[in-house]
Amino acid sequence: MRGKRIYAVWKKQMKDTLKNKAVLLQFVMFPVLSIIMQNSMKIDGMPGRYFVILFATMYVGMAPLTAVASIISEEKEKNTLRELLMANVKAGEYLLGIGLGIFVCCMAGSVVFALAGKYTGKDMAEFLLVMAAGIVISLLLGAVIGISCRNQVTEVSVSVPVMLVFSFLPMLASFNEKIGAVSKYAFSQQISNYMSAVGDSAAKGGNLAVILCNAGIFAVLFGVVYRKCRLI
Repeated sequence: MRGKRIYAVWKKQMKDTLKNKAVLLQFVMFPVLSIIMQNSMKIDGMPGRYFVILFATMYVGMAPLTAVASIISEEKEKNTLRELLMANVKAGEYLLGIGLGIFVCCMAGSVVFALAGKYTGKDMAEFLLVMAAGIVISLLLGAVIGISCRNQVTEVSVSVPVMLVFSFLPMLASFNEKIGAVSKYAFSQQISNYMSAVGDSAAKGGNLAVILCNAGIFAVLFGVVYRKCRLI
């Protein structure tokens, strides 16, 4: 792999993201909602950073996954990906370039969440690290969907239900124990648990084994679809 080609794809992706309102909205919506809700809703007995963690969890399960799946499937359908690959950009370089582009956008949103939650110093670093881990796993799953789908219609039909599961399960689990029994096996739930524990020594924290297991499964799926499914 050549760094110049990866950088070129990354640069192209950053420009395309700023022009694509549908994709850009995914990076902006939840951070803005967290600021509004965190500063306007005060309910007795509710954790101080409830809305920040709630929307940050949804953000992790939704934005990276749908963005990367949408971008790959769109470029496959419009044949812009074919042009990149014919210009000596390797498939791995392309995927790494767009992945880095989306990661940077998502981490910018993560900083907004951290500021909304008034994290500082070590707590902010821990919060951003947890967010980064969740974003990478979500990106991996989104890449699996984007590579395996032939067009945008198919991609939407697959990514939307998957995104809904990982983004909304943790919220539903907080109100229903039966859902919680299922949600604990999702990486987004454990990411949410880790975020809740940042700056709160009384919180239980997340289960690293579940996160690693999810990441391992998605990595295996990525390897399978990367070898079997054509990017063009």
